[in-house]
Amino acid sequence: MAREIKIDPVTRIEGHAKITLHLDDNEQVADARFHVTQFRGFEKFCVGRPFHEMPGITARICGICPVSHMLGSGKAGDELMSVRIPPAAVGLRKLLNYAQMVQSHALSFFHLSGPDLLLGMDAQPKERNVLGLAEKKPELARKGIRLRQFGQELIEHLAGKKIHASWVVPGGVNKPMNAETRDKFISELPEAMDIAGEALEIFKSIRDNFKKEINSFGQFPSAYMGMVKPDGSLEHYDGLLRLIDSSGNKIVDDFEPAEYESVIDEAIEPWSYLKFPYHKPGGYPNGMYRVGPLARLNVCDSCGTPEADRELKEFRSIQDGPVSSSFYYHYARLIEIVHGLERIRQLLEDPANLACRVRAKAAANELKGVGAIEAPRGTLIHHYGIDENGLITDVNLIVATGHNNLAMNKSVLQVAKEFVKGEDIRDGMLNRVEAVIRAYDPCLSCSTHALGQMPLRLDLYDSSGRSVASVSR
Repeated sequence: MAREIKIDPVTRIEGHAKITLHLDDNEQVADARFHVTQFRGFEKFCVGRPFHEMPGITARICGICPVSHMLGSGKAGDELMSVRIPPAAVGLRKLLNYAQMVQSHALSFFHLSGPDLLLGMDAQPKERNVLGLAEKKPELARKGIRLRQFGQELIEHLAGKKIHASWVVPGGVNKPMNAETRDKFISELPEAMDIAGEALEIFKSIRDNFKKEINSFGQFPSAYMGMVKPDGSLEHYDGLLRLIDSSGNKIVDDFEPAEYESVIDEAIEPWSYLKFPYHKPGGYPNGMYRVGPLARLNVCDSCGTPEADRELKEFRSIQDGPVSSSFYYHYARLIEIVHGLERIRQLLEDPANLACRVRAKAAANELKGVGAIEAPRGTLIHHYGIDENGLITDVNLIVATGHNNLAMNKSVLQVAKEFVKGEDIRDGMLNRVEAVIRAYDPCLSCSTHALGQMPLRLDLYDSSGRSVASVSR
């Protein structure tokens, strides 16, 4: 008889979600859905606010990546004012973005997915969490904390606060960087690079332990989107968007983020609050694409920094064409940490970024502004409309997790079909269904307080709605 399995909540992600698996009469998984069960509402309650308040307001969307929203919002504000911000402000915004990328990727690898990768997918739930990792691999756990600390403290020294700062403003930033900050973080870079290099070697040494996961964690053809410089190299702050197909060919010419509406559309489903962006000419749902570290390394021609480019060459040897398994998001994050640290050094060592002029001031000069950056999890778009008084009339936010929504749902189904079998429900089966979501590192809000062992109740129901089996943890 047909049955339904619920995984509620999905653990070790930022935010609140559940997964439902639908079994057919032969106890095989027939369908699966990833439900985002929380509602934020920022697109509506920002209406009526002055546009210059938006970086501070939208930073509150998330306690893990407020920097990303500040930057996307600030760039949209720049467009509304029609200003060219000072060069030092551009450099400092980039520096802030790379610091955010380093700390966020470190959190994902060491704390959220590390227990699965380093302790094993089938490890006991009471051990398979960040505390268990700290107990079994204390030195590695310490290094993960230290790497994240490097990024967080750089954010704090630049912006004044680690979380929900108000440093990024339309027109630039509101305070320059001092020489003491520059010197402090230049001196700490070698330690951070050593940790990143060690993490890469660890991942490469264990990936053969996860062959079944590699072959089923989002292992399917799709399109990929990410930001590149005009020369095709990797970019995270200000560039063109590139969309390629599963063979690596461009689907459209590289385009300005402000043109996104001609390329991307959004669909909705009644079972999730998260929208489903898709490639408009490809249609819904066939226009699925992926964003984030895996996509960025697939779409770029090079990283543009020496250590990251060496790692990129090895990454691309995994298969001909784009690397398709979402398991390799973990690998791509570690390469981006190396790239981010290399870019941080370049920006810190550039004396132009110590300049005192860091803000251009103007009133609203346009009624529409689009700001886009590459957040740690993928392309982030802030699109604002304002009236003649500079008050927000409409907001559209397309976050990385939204771009990946179709792919995450398809990945859940693929993993469930591979690992979930019949009534014999085992924790390792359920953990793999959750782990494929963790590979994307979705950011559903700012709920990252889980230690990897949140309450979970899984129920099996027959087609008449009668409960036939239940597992709790």
